[in-house]
Amino acid sequence: MIKPLRIKKTTLILGLVIVTILSSSFSKKENSSSIYDENCVRPTQLSTVLTLEECERIINVPFTGSSFIGFKEAVGFKESRNRYHIVNKFGYMGKYQFGKSTLRRLKIYNVENFLRNPEQQERAFMALCSLNKHILRNDIKRSVGKKINGFEITESGILAAAHLGGAGNVKKFLRSGGNTNFSDAFGSSIQYYMKKFSGFDVSSIEASKNPLI
Repeated sequence: MIKPLRIKKTTLILGLVIVTILSSSFSKKENSSSIYDENCVRPTQLSTVLTLEECERIINVPFTGSSFIGFKEAVGFKESRNRYHIVNKFGYMGKYQFGKSTLRRLKIYNVENFLRNPEQQERAFMALCSLNKHILRNDIKRSVGKKINGFEITESGILAAAHLGGAGNVKKFLRSGGNTNFSDAFGSSIQYYMKKFSGFDVSSIEASKNPLI
């Protein structure tokens, strides 16, 4: 009577030990492999890491049409895969990868709050488009419909390129006939953005010297 009970108790204890070891091993493996940076590679800063689930959710940007909504979602996907909370290794933040100087120009000073506030990020993108449209209004009139380096210039392409490299660099590109072609730290160029984001309807964006957030 006693012997079988001892065997069962020993087996139970052994089983619990094995389960504990396996659980601990799995937990360590999960902790070491489920944290990634903004490119789903490996940790950088605590504010930029992603979980495995978030990385697995990264898919192609959904079709949202050629309206301004389609434009901003396409730009957001290119910049950050439409993730509001990330900061890249150069310090550019959020869905649209804003730099601190651009945020200050839009009178946004609380970076931590900005990263936690998708609505503010969307308003900031619209405001920047509105500001760039004002700055580039004459270049838009002169250049839209013309071809540079074999592709047609569109208003949405101009605004996307301005988001990448600033309105000043877009002016240099257009006024040099495409000979002055700024590229960012990742190698994306003014010309590339003009081509990639051409053909969207951004007529709903009103040019403004002092856009409100």
